[in-house]
Amino acid sequence: MPTSSFLAKLIGPLFLVVGIAGLVNHWAFQVVAEEALRSHALIYLSGILAMVAGVAMVLVHNVWTADWRVIITVLGWLTAIGGALRIAWPQLTVAAGDSFVTHPASLIIAALIWLAVGAVLTFYGYFHQTSALRTGATG
Repeated sequence: MPTSSFLAKLIGPLFLVVGIAGLVNHWAFQVVAEEALRSHALIYLSGILAMVAGVAMVLVHNVWTADWRVIITVLGWLTAIGGALRIAWPQLTVAAGDSFVTHPASLIIAALIWLAVGAVLTFYGYFHQTSALRTGATG
């Protein structure tokens, strides 16, 4: 299975579930975010996990093409950079997070973005067969 398809199948459903949960239970997500922002240890550990996941994605999938696969590459880079920022400047995470959770509409917008990206990746991972996938090309 090509890397792009595998990562789309892995990430797509996760993003779909997070997006749906964020829309259905946005009040619970606000509580979770507020609690997480009070724990510098959690911010630090989530930064380590995010950076590892992001760098792993970039190492196996640094594909800059004008199609859906670039979404995975951009997510990998954003995840790695976001993780590094949480490790190096947790206070920046707290400031950004506080601003985010004080505006309830931002949680809904974020959930819609997660849902949209999840839908696109799930579609391409599970339901769309590109010519590269049919020929067995990797990427």
